[in-house]
Amino acid sequence: MNNLNGIKIILVDDHKLLRDGLRNIIEQKSNMHVIGEASDGREGIKICSKISPDVVVIDVAMPGLNGVEATRQIIKECPQTKIIGLSMHSSKQFIQGMFKAGAYGYLLKDGDSDELITAITTVMENKKYLSKDIDQEYLSALKKGESIEDVELSSREKEVLQLVTEGKSSKEIGEVLFLSSKTVDVHRNNIMKKIDLYTIPELTKYAIQKGLTTLDF
Repeated sequence: MNNLNGIKIILVDDHKLLRDGLRNIIEQKSNMHVIGEASDGREGIKICSKISPDVVVIDVAMPGLNGVEATRQIIKECPQTKIIGLSMHSSKQFIQGMFKAGAYGYLLKDGDSDELITAITTVMENKKYLSKDIDQEYLSALKKGESIEDVELSSREKEVLQLVTEGKSSKEIGEVLFLSSKTVDVHRNNIMKKIDLYTIPELTKYAIQKGLTTLDF
C-alpha cells in the first residue's frame, strides 16, 4: 500500500461506523488513499510509526489515550505527518490543545464531506485549517504566534489523569501504561500536588476544562 501515489491517510477513531464514513468520503478522490485505521490512540501511534502517513485524521476524545496526547506522540514519531483533529467539541480547550500538540487542522464531526477534503488539501500545503463553523479568531491567534496557557502536567501525568477520571485503579492504569502500581501512585500524587486538587470530582472537572477528557466517548 505504501506504493500508492497520492496522499496517504490513516483514520483513528473508536467508532468503526465513523471510520467507514470517512473512508468512503476520502476514497472518492483519486489522489487520496486510506492506508490504515486504528480504534484508539495507542494503536494509531503504532500504525503511524510503521507506515509514516501523510495525514492522520484523529478523534480528539477517545478513551484510554485522548487525541491530544496521541497527536503529540505521533508528531514525535513522524514529524512530517499532518494531523487533523475531529471532534464534537468547539471549545477553546480542545482546539488549542490539539494545535499546541502539533495538529494542523481541526474539524467538527457535524461538518460536511467537502470540508474534510478541503482540510486534507489545506494541511498538505503546510497551512493550518480550522472548521468553518468555529470562531476563526482561534486560528488568527495561532498564525500570530500568540501564546496559549501552558499545561503544568507532563505527558505521562496527563495519561494517568485521563485514566483516573475514567475510573481505573492504579493496577489497571499500570497495565495500560506498563508501569507498576507504585509508580502510578507516584504520578497520581504528583498530579494532585501540582494542581492542588485531591478528589476524583475535582480531578475530573480539571481534566474536562483542560480538554484531556470529555467522558462522553
